[in-house]
Amino acid sequence: MSEPVIAIVGAGAVGGLIGALLHRAGHEVVAVARPETARAIAAHGLTIHSRHFDDGVEMLTAVTEIPVGANVILATKAFALPAVSGSLARAQPGEVFSLLNGIEHLESLHGNVPGSLVAGASVAVESTRLSPTEIDHRSPFLRLTVPGHAADSAITAAWREAGLDVTVGGTDEEVLWAKLRFLAPMALLTSHWRLPIGAALERDAALTAALLAEVAQVASVDGVPTDAAQLAGSLAGLPPAMRSSLQNDLDTGGPNELDAIGGALLRRARRHGIPAPRLHQLMADLGAR
Repeated sequence: MSEPVIAIVGAGAVGGLIGALLHRAGHEVVAVARPETARAIAAHGLTIHSRHFDDGVEMLTAVTEIPVGANVILATKAFALPAVSGSLARAQPGEVFSLLNGIEHLESLHGNVPGSLVAGASVAVESTRLSPTEIDHRSPFLRLTVPGHAADSAITAAWREAGLDVTVGGTDEEVLWAKLRFLAPMALLTSHWRLPIGAALERDAALTAALLAEVAQVASVDGVPTDAAQLAGSLAGLPPAMRSSLQNDLDTGGPNELDAIGGALLRRARRHGIPAPRLHQLMADLGAR
């Protein structure tokens, strides 16, 4: 019996890249997109530019609704989740792997798809959509992390069969926090200074150190022990020219994930009675834009 089709909901910079790589590896993949984007993908495929995975064009099937019984990779921005909730519920998917940023969306997903395997996975990559059908993969890596309960899932197996870098382990919360504690300072600092990460980390060393200490404290009190020094080392190891997607979205004036990233941290800090003044400072600055 053949495996269910893999539906990529949000075939943009990240979802489109992953979908194209799965299709290249021989998996049946459909891109779920808005009508105009679906027509463009159906006509032209997805063009991938990548030194890491090589360039290529993948002719994916494109649809506007999630196929019933599909295994779903949810790769939209966090603010788009309400718009796809109805389609998810109607599809009754076998598996739903969320690559959304933040730590607050899993409860909603479980409510939409009772009985489905729902996993809070994460992805580390720098990828940009140049057009609805053209994706530029810029980082020398694409790393996926999957919670332990989804180790034997069909999507995890498909990622590995496609040669992707997959790490398995931890709970959903641990996987999501492991990304958020890293992503949040990167996104907030690059966006605040309007600089790539290398320069943003160095612009105000005291602010950077204080922010990392606050993020580490919130994560630790929330149940995921985090060391600020190790966090600083991880951020320093990023390509210095790397930008965050939040930075790009704020620069273009479009919808953004400031609330899903920084807002989620602030809500957890308030819940645990942690002052977090630097986090408040950056959120106020970015919110004012």
